[in-house]
Amino acid sequence: MTAGQPLLITFGIYLVAMILIGVWAWRSTRSFDDYILGGRSLGSVVTALSAGASDMSGWLLMGLPGALYVGGVSEAWIALGLIAGAWCNWKFVAGPLRVYTERTRNALTLPDYFTHRFEDRQKLLRVFSAVVILVFFAVYCASGIVAGARLFESVFGVPYAQALWWGAAATILYTLIGGFLAVSWTDTVQASLMIFALVLTPIMVVLGSGGLGPSLALIEQIDPAKLDWFKGGALGVVGIVSLLAWGLGYFGQPHVLARFMAADSLTTIPKARRIGMTWMVLCLFGAMAVGFFGNAYFAEHPDQVGPVAANSERVFIQLATVLFNPWVAGVLLSAILAAIMSTLSCQLLVCSSALTEDFYKGFLRPGAGQRELVWFGRAMVLCVALLAIWIARDPDSKVLGLVSYAWAGFGAAFGPVVLCSLFWGRMTRNGALAGMIAGAATVILWKEIAVKQYGNGLYEMVPGVIAATIAIVLVSRLGKPPSDAVQFRHKGVQETLKVHGY
Repeated sequence: MTAGQPLLITFGIYLVAMILIGVWAWRSTRSFDDYILGGRSLGSVVTALSAGASDMSGWLLMGLPGALYVGGVSEAWIALGLIAGAWCNWKFVAGPLRVYTERTRNALTLPDYFTHRFEDRQKLLRVFSAVVILVFFAVYCASGIVAGARLFESVFGVPYAQALWWGAAATILYTLIGGFLAVSWTDTVQASLMIFALVLTPIMVVLGSGGLGPSLALIEQIDPAKLDWFKGGALGVVGIVSLLAWGLGYFGQPHVLARFMAADSLTTIPKARRIGMTWMVLCLFGAMAVGFFGNAYFAEHPDQVGPVAANSERVFIQLATVLFNPWVAGVLLSAILAAIMSTLSCQLLVCSSALTEDFYKGFLRPGAGQRELVWFGRAMVLCVALLAIWIARDPDSKVLGLVSYAWAGFGAAFGPVVLCSLFWGRMTRNGALAGMIAGAATVILWKEIAVKQYGNGLYEMVPGVIAATIAIVLVSRLGKPPSDAVQFRHKGVQETLKVHGY
């Protein structure tokens, strides 16, 4: 399939618009604080939509529809877990993290927050958490590169090796130029485009299959198992727990937590939560409907199923192409690019901040000026992007597989540490370090040994979170209590939160 002129024009306008936003944000970026966290100036709408767009990635329009297309409604347990996890993250983490990071020397990154929260003078937390960010975000960024390559490969008919560079170029450019403000402002535009695509497309898919009732009847006729939430008992408890466990990952995702840290005030959070959750629910159900009802559409139109039969993650791309005229299809396919760019840009920026704030400034150049830090941060965006492109070079890579591994890594390594640091005053530096190591190591070992070698179906997130939590509690209890200053600050944060209803 090759792109027509309308697709080229639509994509071109979209990409130019994103780059112009990056240039505009560059004019507002005067310090490293601006480049990494936007000067903590995001309002409720931008906070909500930026958090949502940075979270969902190309997985939303490629991985999730593909999973529903192949597995049916049993794959929807992932969405239910994500909705529950995202709501809890907004409700219980967003506000406390916003306050705590400001009270801990205006921490700009998670490693920075951990270091000052526990008065880690040896900077072990800074080093290890930055390493975790770089390792797992390299994989996560690669998933975005793969998704972008698949899009350009399918739409423009270019080879995968070339599509890798086309898919990443615009994202790298506006992130490099504009930093956090560019990423957040473009996220808002991209989130609007994504919800438009995910409300319109499933409606047209159902109508193109004869309506809701006939579509369901046809799917049942083709494969009744696709209407079974439990796959006739084959899914089992382990399978359901593994799918729901995706929701646990939210508490440790640096690119999502950065949006909470950047909110302009604590009072912004409740309104942002309502906007963000509404957006998320509509997008998730739209994406699932596209994949699920795509079964009925392609059963009615078997001559159009070719690209989807080759790779199920192309189901949204193919449906947008065959259901709409080229101009509308161009807008809808731009939504996939929006999802990819929004998350990839956030991930590149978080990696850059870890390298700049936590390694370069933290160890090599403590006295570096703001201009120097901004330019070093831009250089690190480019370096991480090139590493991600190298990891994504395999054309058989699956978006969902890469995302699930990185998601579990962050969720287990950081999630329990973030939660305990916000609400448990007895937690110690050594407890936090033990939790990170136990969580990250368990995810990697479980994936490589239990899953790959022995075929255990339990998602590595579950044992990783359990191991991290146990390590935090045991090591903190066995060690000396935190200093009086650390406990006093913790009590002050809790009192502030109570005043605001937390």
